[in-house]
Amino acid sequence: MKPLILALLALAPAAPAATVADWSMPSPPGSAQPNLSLAPDGDLLLSWIERRAGGGHRLAFARHDARTGWSPARTIAEGGDWFVNWADFPALQALPDGSLWAHTLVKNADATYAYDVRLQSSRDGGQTWAATAPVHDDGTPTEHGFATLWAQPDGRLGIAWLDGRHTGGGGHASHAGHGGPGGAMTLRAASFDAGGKRAELELDASTCDCCQTDSVATDEGVLLAYRDRAPGEVRDIAVARFDGRQWHAPVMVHADRWVMPACPVNGPAIAALGRQAWVAWYTATGGTPAIRLARSGDAGRTFAGMKELARGEAQQGRLDLAADARGVWVAWVEEQGGAQSLWLARFDAGLGTEHFRRKVADIAGRGRATGFPRLRLRDGQAWLAWTEVVGGVPRLRGARVSE
Repeated sequence: MKPLILALLALAPAAPAATVADWSMPSPPGSAQPNLSLAPDGDLLLSWIERRAGGGHRLAFARHDARTGWSPARTIAEGGDWFVNWADFPALQALPDGSLWAHTLVKNADATYAYDVRLQSSRDGGQTWAATAPVHDDGTPTEHGFATLWAQPDGRLGIAWLDGRHTGGGGHASHAGHGGPGGAMTLRAASFDAGGKRAELELDASTCDCCQTDSVATDEGVLLAYRDRAPGEVRDIAVARFDGRQWHAPVMVHADRWVMPACPVNGPAIAALGRQAWVAWYTATGGTPAIRLARSGDAGRTFAGMKELARGEAQQGRLDLAADARGVWVAWVEEQGGAQSLWLARFDAGLGTEHFRRKVADIAGRGRATGFPRLRLRDGQAWLAWTEVVGGVPRLRGARVSE
C-alpha cells in the first residue's frame, strides 16, 4: 500500500502558489512616501507626497473601490515649509462617521529636525479640508513626528507621535545621534473630534528618536507599538494599550536586549484580529540584522515567544504587517549586491506554519530613497504600495497578491 499512497501523493495537485498582479497607481511621476489605510466601507485609501511645480510639496490621496477602481486624486494640503523625509511621512485615516483625517509635518524653526505634526480633516469625502493647529501645544522648536492615526472606540480620532519638547535644540542632531543638548524623546497621544483636541498625555518618557510608531484596534481597545529606549541604550519594541478609558503601562514584545547607541530609523508594525495581535520588527541584537514576529492572544497584554522571519545583512528593517482570517501577512524590503527587492509571506495565526514566501518585485533604486512598503488586506488579497526611483525621479508602484 505504501508505494500506492506515495504515487497518489505525487499526482495530487500542489498547493496554489501566490500570484502577483500589477496595481496601477493614481499618482503622478515625482510622487513618494505612500501610505495605505482601509476605510470602514472597504475602500483602500492611498496618500502620497508630490513636489509642486513652483516649489514646496503637496499631500494628495485617492480612494480605490473594489468594483470601480481609483477615484480622481484630490489634494489634502500643500505648503512650502514642510519637513519631507523618506522615513517620517503622513498618514490618512477614515472614521466610522465618514470623516477623513490626515497629518502633515510643518517646520517650526530653522533647525533641520524642528517641525510640528498638524492635522487636516474633511467632512465631505475629501473634497475640502480644514487645517488644525499643531496636535501638541508645547511651542518648542523641536522635533514632533512619526505619528500614527486610529479610530477610537468613542468615535474620535486617536493620534500618537514622538515628541521632542524635552530634547532642546531642534531634536536630535542627526538621525545617527540622539537627544540634542536636552533630554529624551517622548511618546505622546491625543484624541480629536470636530471640536478639536479633547485629551493629551505622555505615554513614555524615553523612546527611540526616529522610529515609526504604529497602531491597531482589537476587540478590547487600541494597541500602540513603538521602539523603546531603555537605560544602557537598549532599543526593544514596546506596546501600550488603550482600553477606551485609559492607557495602560507599555509591555515589552520580546527581550531582544538590542544595545544600539543611535536610532536605526525603522519602527515596528502591528496588526490585530479580534483579541489576537501580532507585531513585526527589526533588530540587530548579536550584530546580525533580523526581522522578527510575535503574537498576543490577550489583546496585547502579553506576547508569546518570538519567531524569526528573516536574518542576514540583506534585511533593512523596512516592513509592514496585516492580518485577516487566513493568517498574518508580512511585507519587507531586502537589499543585496546593490539591488533591492520587496518580499511577502503569510503565516498561520499561531505563527507555526509558513504558507508562502515570495518576491513581489524588484525595486528600482538603492538606499533609503525607496522608503517603506505599505500593506493592506481586502477580500483575501494583499495590496501593496511602495516607492521606486528611476533616473533620480521617484514614483509609486503597486501590486496585488493572491493565492
